[in-house]
Formats: sequence, C-alpha cells, structure tokens
Amino acid sequence: MRKKVTVIGGGLAGMSVAIRLAAEKYDVTILEKGERLGGKLNIRKGSGFTFDTGPSILTMPWVLEKLFSDVGKNVHDYLDIVRVEPGWRTFFEDGTKIDLTSDLPTMLQEIKKVSVEDSQSFLSYLQYCEKQYDLMMKSFYKENISGLQDLRKKHPLKELLMMDPMKSLDQATSKFFKDKHIQQLMNFLIMYIGSSPYQAPAILSQLAHVQLGIGVYYVKGGMYKIAEAMEQLLQELGVKVHLNSTVTEIAKTGNLVNKVITENGEQYSSDLVVSNLEVIPFYQSMLSDEAEKNRATMDLKKKYEPTVSGLVLLLGVNKKYDHLAHHNFFFSEDPKKEFDQIFNKKQLADDPTVYIGISSKSDSSQAPEGKENLFVLTHVPPLKEGETWEQYKDSYRELVLSKLERMGMSDLRESIEFEYSFTPDDLKQLYGANGGSIYGVVTDKKMNGGFKIPSRSKLFENVYFVGGSTHPGGGVPMVTLSGQLTADLILEDENKEGKRIG
Repeated sequence: MRKKVTVIGGGLAGMSVAIRLAAEKYDVTILEKGERLGGKLNIRKGSGFTFDTGPSILTMPWVLEKLFSDVGKNVHDYLDIVRVEPGWRTFFEDGTKIDLTSDLPTMLQEIKKVSVEDSQSFLSYLQYCEKQYDLMMKSFYKENISGLQDLRKKHPLKELLMMDPMKSLDQATSKFFKDKHIQQLMNFLIMYIGSSPYQAPAILSQLAHVQLGIGVYYVKGGMYKIAEAMEQLLQELGVKVHLNSTVTEIAKTGNLVNKVITENGEQYSSDLVVSNLEVIPFYQSMLSDEAEKNRATMDLKKKYEPTVSGLVLLLGVNKKYDHLAHHNFFFSEDPKKEFDQIFNKKQLADDPTVYIGISSKSDSSQAPEGKENLFVLTHVPPLKEGETWEQYKDSYRELVLSKLERMGMSDLRESIEFEYSFTPDDLKQLYGANGGSIYGVVTDKKMNGGFKIPSRSKLFENVYFVGGSTHPGGGVPMVTLSGQLTADLILEDENKEGKRIG
C-alpha cells in the first residue's frame, strides 16, 4: 500500500516536495488554506492591472528546470522564461545611478563611471563570488544541510576556510570596493533573503554571482505562472489538492503524527506530514498543550529570528516612468543606520531603501497601454508578539511615496488609479509567517552560523518541514529547492528505515 503524505500548505516549497514524492509513488495530499496555490507567490488584478503580490525576481532558473526534469518533464514546455537586462537599476540620494547587468563589459563601465579604482578590483570580486557559489553548489544547493557538522562532511578544511567563516558579507565586500555606492549596491543583494550584510556570513557574497553570472529572469504572463505550472504538474502526477482547507490541529500517538485535521473537521490519515507552514508557527498552532508549545519553540526562537517583513503597495499608475527599468532600487542615504534600525533596534527605518518592480516593462499584458503596474516593497522589522501594524500603515505609505517623488518619480500620488497594500499583519494572517516574515528565518553568522531550522522535526518522527525557515532559505529558487532537498531527505530516511526493518 502506498504511504500517505499530507502536505500542510501549498506554497512553492509545499508543491515542490509534493511533486517529488508523488513521482516516487507516494499518495500525496496538499491542504492549502487559501483560495489558490502559490503561497506568497500570488496574484491580484484590478482596473486592467495585473500584479504579482510576492516574489517578483526570478534567479537560478536551474532549480525549476531540475524540479521538472527530475519527474521527466521540461519546464520550458510549461513556462516562457526570459532574461531581464539590466537586472537592477539603482538610484542614490546624491543623484548617482548604477545599472546592475550581467553583461560584464557594460557592468565594468557602470562601476568605472562611479569609481575607477573599484573597477580595477571588480573582476577579482566576481571571481571571489563565483568561488563561493561553487562551494555552495557542492553542499548547500545539493542536499539538506542543518549545521556545521553536515557542512564538514561535504568540505575539507581548506574549502571551509575559503568560505571566509570569520568575515561578514560587508567585510568581504569592503575588501574589494572602497566607494560607498558600490559597497551599498553589492551589500544589498543579501536582501534577496532578507538578512543584514553586517551579520550574514561572507559566503553569501555568492549572491552577486547569482545576479551577475547567472542573471535575472522573468516569466512571461507574470511570476504567478510558476505556481500555475507546478499546479499542472501536480495534477499530472495525481496529487490531491484541497483549497480553503485550514489545518488547525494534529492527532498524534507518542512521537508520530497520524492525522491532520482541518477547521471544518475533516481528518486526513497520514504516514508522513510535511509542513510548508514555518516551523515555529507550526508548533505554536498545532500543539494544544502550552507547556509543550514552549518546549518546542523556546530554543528555536532564540536561534532563529524571523527575517524582515514588508509594506507592499500595488500601484496602477496612468503614466509611464521611462527612466525606470523592470527592477529598481531607491537606496537609503545611510545603509548602516538603515540596517541597524531594522535588524538591531527592530524599528522602522527613517530612510528605507525602496524596491519597485514594473513587470509591464517586460510584459505589456500586465498593464493597460500607456500605464504601468508598480510593485513597491519596503522592508520593515517583523511584528513583535501581540503587535499590529495598523498604526504605521498610513504614515509609512506617505514616507515611501514622498521618498520616491523626491528621487525623481514626479506626480506619483496624482497618477495612482489603482492601489492595494499588504502589511506585516496581512503576511502573518494569510501565510502564517512568523512575525509576518517574508523570507523565513534570518541568516546571522553569530546567532545561527548562517544555517536554517533543520527540515527533520526533532519532536515528531514522521514530520518534516519545507520553506523559507528551513534549508536553504527564502526566495523563489531557495524555497523550491527546499522542497526537493527535503524530499531527498525523506527518501533517504525511508530507505534507511526499510533496510533496518528488513
């Protein structure tokens, strides 16, 4: 008889693990609380505008290619993936503008126009970042890593030292660049995973290779097409999907979870449970005994804090901002102060960096003719226990719009035809994210060594986790990869169990 797997949550990680296990002949059911699959990768439409409500940047498309090829499919039969150039366009308060492009001669000129000295070390920096990426490909991106012990099994001491374990990402960047604009630009790549360059380990400099060496991509028709393609694959593999199904409790016998129960009383018998709900919220919401909840989460809370949350403004505007690219960053004046306020003081930044994604720049189907769809994201601290973001919503919106108008987006307020917003409250309520976190758990070399929460539950023998709070972290490729790597872990554990019983 086929083993029954219940996946709690149909985000990209939940779909990814379901695809892999279904292909291995498991009987897989996904229970998703929302009205559609995709998790934070979602969609909203209004007044002729279409918006991706979550991730808007696709990197490392090989992760999607691998997911589909592992089950005998070609992702390019399902998705039209196109490269975006420049990857980013960045604006600074003093008027400096730098395009980040994977066309290296052009990128070299972009660096040179700001700093001739830094242009001389640019290629050395890229080689350093590629080396870090290659090291991660040998371990982090290949299998489930839960700590230093796992890492040591994959790398000899020489390679571990090449990872610059004593340096932060900022220290690695400063080794190659002296100009503050270039330092800020390269450091900010860490926000792909919602962490601070002053606290994240230097090996994450590999994100510069991801951006400049592999490139930035977009899916024609909108990023939500990724979720739709994975949903189609689930159907082809016979995975059962139940939408509007909020899981409220689990039934257990000893250290085995044998049933998953939804709010309307439906019960799903399970041999294995995989949670796409973050680890700490899973224990907090599924365990009924308060003492048991505290035991399960106390140490995790100390070691694995949530990443930043965000204020998202979806703005449909009745004009085109021709000086903007598909992806744009309006940087803060003082990055050290910004990161200190958000990550250390846990307060709103006085002068935040603002991201604007305009998918209609690459895809005219996303906005009416002569108009644009602006996805505006500003990172903010995660919610504290019992905190609500309602009191900040209006004032911070004003701060963000004022900054954008000041930095060249003239008449922005007057041009808005459609508006919808997401706050940390919404992210917490919609997706069960800890503190409204966007990217799972923060990567901090002192707090957790840069590692995530182990994917194998320490409390239950047959429970596993996927998503941004687990290895390898947040973002479209990372959470999709987490599903694949956790599936590998499950298959490995099942194989060991079979041999032991046999």
